[in-house]
Amino acid sequence: MDLIKKIENNQILQYLIGLGSISVISFLCFLFIDIIGYHVVALILLLVVSILAMFLETFPIVIAAIASALIWNFLFIQPRATFNITTPQDALLFLMYFVIAVMNAVFTSRLRKVEAIARQREAKERTLQLYNTMINSLSHELKTPISTIIGAVDTLKMNSGKISETNKIELYSEIDLAGNRLHRQVNNLLSMSRLESNFFKLQLDWYDIKEIVHTVIQNNRKDSHHVSFSPSEDLPLFRIDGPLIEQVLHNIIHNALEYTPAGTTIQILVNSGNRKLQIQILDNGPGFPDDTLERVFEKFYRLPKTATGGTGLGLSIAKGFTKAHNGTIKLQNIPSGGAKFSIDIPAETAPLTTIDDE
Repeated sequence: MDLIKKIENNQILQYLIGLGSISVISFLCFLFIDIIGYHVVALILLLVVSILAMFLETFPIVIAAIASALIWNFLFIQPRATFNITTPQDALLFLMYFVIAVMNAVFTSRLRKVEAIARQREAKERTLQLYNTMINSLSHELKTPISTIIGAVDTLKMNSGKISETNKIELYSEIDLAGNRLHRQVNNLLSMSRLESNFFKLQLDWYDIKEIVHTVIQNNRKDSHHVSFSPSEDLPLFRIDGPLIEQVLHNIIHNALEYTPAGTTIQILVNSGNRKLQIQILDNGPGFPDDTLERVFEKFYRLPKTATGGTGLGLSIAKGFTKAHNGTIKLQNIPSGGAKFSIDIPAETAPLTTIDDE
């Protein structure tokens, strides 16, 4: 116990332990590289980073994770003893390893801090529940796209001369979809980190809300659903943090597309009144169980009996970014069927024609 406290209170010692552990394990793996192969080495190093994250602070474990990625590249990826990567497949694998190692390090370390705070507040059971939920969600969200990418890459490597162009296009499409899925989860995790940061500040500027909504719709096109948006032409400009509002809308609409049946219509309404930006997002799907209408905005919460996938962060981030604007977000079921998200954000307005570059 005294040794653990000594490590926790000495950051220099944490850096030495992190880098030393990665170096020793890498050396041992190098001795058996011809037997285990560089893919297995990556899994071993990820395991070491995960174990270190249980004891080290955020910055030492991030440095250890970055060091493990560089060592894996230098010692195990061909050509060895260089930082060059000669094939796009290996470059893609290295990128995936780097992202997962750093994410795993940061969030395991952050979760450990949250658990310590929860113990001080006598809320250990709830923290452990969040821990299990996050691990289960992230394990699926990360494992599935990574397995897809590795499987597609291996197929392309081993059968490059035998695969038809049509099959190649399908494999590249799978890699693209899996990469976008990883990108979305990374963005959600980074957004949650920003919300929990003491240095989070809005970057207010004048934005055309119609352009923001159209961008979100374009980025969430899905043939199985219909998204309706018919804005009034006289909507003013709003002084808001455009990228944050875009992510609020993206998370809500993406959630609706993922968890409503095919054929569902999603309607977006935007109004301006009383110096407020008012947005409503409605669908004619099955709606939400009444006892979950408030809980859906909690971190890592996912509705019972829903399909696997997702981290339960999307709606929590939407509420956080809305609250950062001193706004409110509410969810209610529509009596005729479906759900409605109502967003009210206090914001200065200006007629579009008063802005010179418009």
